[in-house]
Amino acid sequence: MSAGEENSHIRSVLTNQLPDRDPEETQEWLESFDQLVEAHGTERAEYIIRSLLQRAGAKSIGVPMVTTTDYVNTIPVDQEPEFPGDEEMERRYRRILRWNAAVMVHRAQKESVSVGGHISSYAGVATLYEVGFNHFFRGQDHPGGGDQVFFQGHSSPGNYARAYLEGRLTEEHLDGFRQEVSKAPYGLSSYPHPRLMPDFWQFPTVSMGLGPMNAIYQAQFNRYLHNRGIKDTSDQNVWAFLGDGEMDEPESRGLLHLAANEKLDNLHFVINCNLQRLDGPVRGNGKIVQELEAFFRGAGWNVIKVLWGREWDELLEKDDDGELVRIMNETLDGDYQTYKAESGAFVREHFFGRSEKTKEMVAEMSDDEIWGLKRGGHDYQKVYAAYKSAVETKDKPTVILAQTIKGYGLGPSFEGRNATHQMKKLTVEDLKRFRDTLRIPISDEQIEADPYNVPYYHPGEDAEEIKYMRTRRQELGGSLPLRRTDGTKLQLPGEKTYAVAKKGSGKQKAATTMAFVRLLKDLMRDKEFGKRIVPIVPDESRTFGMDSFFPTAKIYNPKGQNYLSVDRELMLAYKESPQGQLLHPGINEAGATSAFTAAGTSYSTHGEPMIPFYVFYSMFGFQRTGDSFWAAADQMARGFIIGATAGRTTLTGEGLQHADGHSPILAGTNPAVKHFDPAFGYEIAHIIENGLFEMYGDHDGDHNVMYYLTVYNEPVFQLPEPENVDVEGIKRGIYKLKASEAEGEKVQLLASGVSVPWALEAQEILAEDWGVSADVWSVTSWNELRRQALHVEQSAMLDPEREPEVPFVTKQLEGAEGPIIASTDYTTSVPDQIRQFVPNEFATLGADSFGFSDTRAAARRHFKIDAHSMVVRALQMLGKKDKAAEAIKKYDLLNANAGTSGTAGGDA
Repeated sequence: MSAGEENSHIRSVLTNQLPDRDPEETQEWLESFDQLVEAHGTERAEYIIRSLLQRAGAKSIGVPMVTTTDYVNTIPVDQEPEFPGDEEMERRYRRILRWNAAVMVHRAQKESVSVGGHISSYAGVATLYEVGFNHFFRGQDHPGGGDQVFFQGHSSPGNYARAYLEGRLTEEHLDGFRQEVSKAPYGLSSYPHPRLMPDFWQFPTVSMGLGPMNAIYQAQFNRYLHNRGIKDTSDQNVWAFLGDGEMDEPESRGLLHLAANEKLDNLHFVINCNLQRLDGPVRGNGKIVQELEAFFRGAGWNVIKVLWGREWDELLEKDDDGELVRIMNETLDGDYQTYKAESGAFVREHFFGRSEKTKEMVAEMSDDEIWGLKRGGHDYQKVYAAYKSAVETKDKPTVILAQTIKGYGLGPSFEGRNATHQMKKLTVEDLKRFRDTLRIPISDEQIEADPYNVPYYHPGEDAEEIKYMRTRRQELGGSLPLRRTDGTKLQLPGEKTYAVAKKGSGKQKAATTMAFVRLLKDLMRDKEFGKRIVPIVPDESRTFGMDSFFPTAKIYNPKGQNYLSVDRELMLAYKESPQGQLLHPGINEAGATSAFTAAGTSYSTHGEPMIPFYVFYSMFGFQRTGDSFWAAADQMARGFIIGATAGRTTLTGEGLQHADGHSPILAGTNPAVKHFDPAFGYEIAHIIENGLFEMYGDHDGDHNVMYYLTVYNEPVFQLPEPENVDVEGIKRGIYKLKASEAEGEKVQLLASGVSVPWALEAQEILAEDWGVSADVWSVTSWNELRRQALHVEQSAMLDPEREPEVPFVTKQLEGAEGPIIASTDYTTSVPDQIRQFVPNEFATLGADSFGFSDTRAAARRHFKIDAHSMVVRALQMLGKKDKAAEAIKKYDLLNANAGTSGTAGGDA
């Protein structure tokens, strides 16, 4: 079977299934079409073909959808615009960039350092970047607001090399590559990490798959800001530079429909198709470009292929019978990779030699000339034409599939090799060959003197190419990448906004989810602040009680609502609007987290602070999209993450996969996330008020935090805020909620969130049945108590002569008598975080196994975390073993049906 037959499924085969009943007439039609192209050009020919297809459809003539085109450039030569720059000048400093990027990584491999890095990635993508830098990427000082560019993570040395020539970085910085602490303040991060270089990088992209997803939602958020009248973003574009291997990630492809559905013509993907993964071919037996073309075209994107450099134009012009195109179509990616690891003679024999016609085509060409036939991604003219077409395309996002060579220009040891991604060192001969290729004025003696300290090259501040480079960036609005945080100052809401949340629910029961939603609605009503809130809900809006937002705040849809809503007569009818405030990405936690990131970093990307409130089933947050939250932390997102229907036993009707008993632990692994587990509406009010102050208030601390609140769907009596409540304790993690009025031996009951009511129940039982005096503490954040205590420990270690500080949790519990019993609706590992910082005996009750479907009371009795379990554990710790045994029998503790801690209702 031939290569063409093996791969026919990824090529358009329009005529194979039908007989040609009149070949002579067919030939006349084809000749007529050829004459049309010759006389009037490809643009006119395209219009005629499209008109015929339209008429064929109207006549019910079956024409198969063309998902892939031939393996040639999408833009015909006669439609290529004139290149507006000085190509020779741009080529001169591009060579310098390549040299400095490679030398920076190479110098970091000296024996005393050896920190790794990637030489080949930037070498292959340099042209794609430079055409953008010189002609398209708008900086933040551009009148239109500037573009957002998601650079490929592994190509970061090229960004540093350019910043060096622009005067933003020094040689000391380049020598600090991947040595951020030891070479501080000159260290450079390995990849785009905004948190590590907060004035340089904007977007973290090296966790593959997140870049494409976040770029899509960044483009959507730009339109959201525009449609809501907060900022004119109509002149801003989003560019995402991606790898063809990266497109295997589900996140890379899974959200393409959103960009097409919302007609995000401000979004441009540039996929660097070097046909290689990190350690071998992407589709060695196939054609990744064709596969991606079909995928993106099917998703509704505009597809532009940039496969061949201008040196191929004359050969393709001669290809009257399509023989060269046939070979291009049939050649496998694995072979294309091999050709660039061999020689011109090899290409002559194994590529052009497949046909007498194509062999004759190159008969007059030397092997060097054949070797010089460039791939399209390395040709300024071809790339410029693609970019210009992309920014001029309306109503569709664009993907540019650019064929390149990994390690381009680095010589035969690197170009196209399977191991090139892992190669971090250049031999002396490699360096000399690379220098000669790039025409860098560095002598053999300089290279040989110290091969690991090969000089960087800078032609001088007055060099023509440096002046040209800087002028181009100045005209486009300044350097990129660049991160800023100055922008609109946020006026935080006043105390009145939180008043209702602090009143409690009176005689009615309400879940903390409802208390939160009520507060959110009050925040959104604030005249100045309210418009800054971005509610994000992937699903279950009605479960969370957020359907009340539909008729007033409305759901964001750039197309509006063009259908008759089935619930239009209801007060809480579904309402979509281009000015809608609520982002509803569908059943899509990954997309919602990307939307959260875009909104939560708007203070930097747009100078317009926006406050995302992302509400989701708590089980499906950090467990499902933890990597995205890590990237959000890197990008320094600010906002509120609301894990609704939290707890292992609170949503028990839903069963195992909905039963969250561990999200606080997962959240605790993210240093930027502060987890809180409030029990009542007034606690939520203080926590959110403090969160807003941390994010946007006037203070010297870290503003770049995300608040994760777990709230529950169980209806309970929402207590009013107690007089003289310990607000500091609420904000920092623990306060005494209710001291016991009973006489007797003392115990301390610690609980958080939904477990606080059963701790209060246990307090009463201990007093009435056993004469034990139990104080109840609400722990609003186990995680923050531990973090603060660990910080105190480390500070004491580093300054042993100073009087050590006391951890906050230790200070709060100072003087509290008796053993401590902690119970939550989470695993024992959550409250156990503070064990070492508590002087009292400490016992933890937790739900440590899988969840299941049952009543709340039965589930809590099963896990032994309910009120009666707290009572039994308290008696045991007081040394009353006989009383504990008596209590087990009295309360039938081993019988799940005997549980009483929990209410019915409120389930999803």
